[in-house]
Amino acid sequence: MNATEGRDGLRAMGPDRVLAITMGEPSGIGPELILRAWQMRHERPHASSFAAVADPEFLARAARELGFAVPVESCAPAQAAGVFERALPVIDLKIAVDAKPGKPSVANAKAVIASITQAVQLVKEGSCSAVVTSPIAKHVLQATGFSYPGHTEFLGVLASELWGETVMPVMLLWSPELAVVPVTIHIPLVEVPSQLTTDLIVRTGLVVARDLAKRFGIHSPRLAVTGLNPHAGENDTIGFEDRAIVAPAVARLRAEGVAASGPFPADTLFHAKARAGYDAVLAMYHDQALVPIKTIAFDEAVNVTLGLPFVRTSPDHGTAFDIAGKGRARPESFVAALDLAGRLAKRESADAL
Repeated sequence: MNATEGRDGLRAMGPDRVLAITMGEPSGIGPELILRAWQMRHERPHASSFAAVADPEFLARAARELGFAVPVESCAPAQAAGVFERALPVIDLKIAVDAKPGKPSVANAKAVIASITQAVQLVKEGSCSAVVTSPIAKHVLQATGFSYPGHTEFLGVLASELWGETVMPVMLLWSPELAVVPVTIHIPLVEVPSQLTTDLIVRTGLVVARDLAKRFGIHSPRLAVTGLNPHAGENDTIGFEDRAIVAPAVARLRAEGVAASGPFPADTLFHAKARAGYDAVLAMYHDQALVPIKTIAFDEAVNVTLGLPFVRTSPDHGTAFDIAGKGRARPESFVAALDLAGRLAKRESADAL
């Protein structure tokens, strides 16, 4: 199986189940994307049905203001699949939301956090098959005391609490053309060298290799590992970290049976010929991973959290406050997140039989 087939070769498996979509930041483009995705349901005949975990009155109001002919129906999780063909199913948060496009308010932070928490609980209970998260405004949540850098870290804590096991959440950005993993994520660039360790790279690589095999069906996934410094340190003339930290991690991964290679200079790793030689890249910091995938597949890339006991995907973009409420949001990444969540959940369901 080559890299493209491995990443894009997932096929629907098992019975269709309902995905839980979180509300996200209500002043951003999330509500529009949820509504558009429901409108596009007949264009995606093999797609899974879904339900939004939100305030149904708010979504109905958003549909009217956008001029979208989307009926909204509040329902229990078990009813969502039956509702889906005639209306957008909404699992009522029981928290009223009053939001203006492009003008986020801390008053809605409680509902945003509750939507994420309830969506994960629905998967834990077996009511929903996977979680698809809409974009959040982290600075708005953090203004209310939310202590997590983003979805990834918060979902890891929720999983540990609900499943009673320690997990290591890992951010994978996936597209048919490229899959990348930042080893360090939401930290300032100046802190990356002190936070980057051989053990962190190894633990991240093991999670990635395991989940690419288990959830994506890639036999013996090939991981390419970037260097931290330009030219991967160029024999210690541009930094010592690649020899002292990254190279030993690659050796340990190989000793664990992972098909890892590197460290490679990041500037030569993302062209088409290089991409044919691996299934995913372990990058040392956030932008080293996200710049190439957003350049190559901006509208199709999906954020997938590996290492969790459930499937979670998200569009690979933010709240886009500048276009919120204007009917201009492009739904491709959000729809890709739904499609991938459905395929991963069906594969997991089939494997459990």
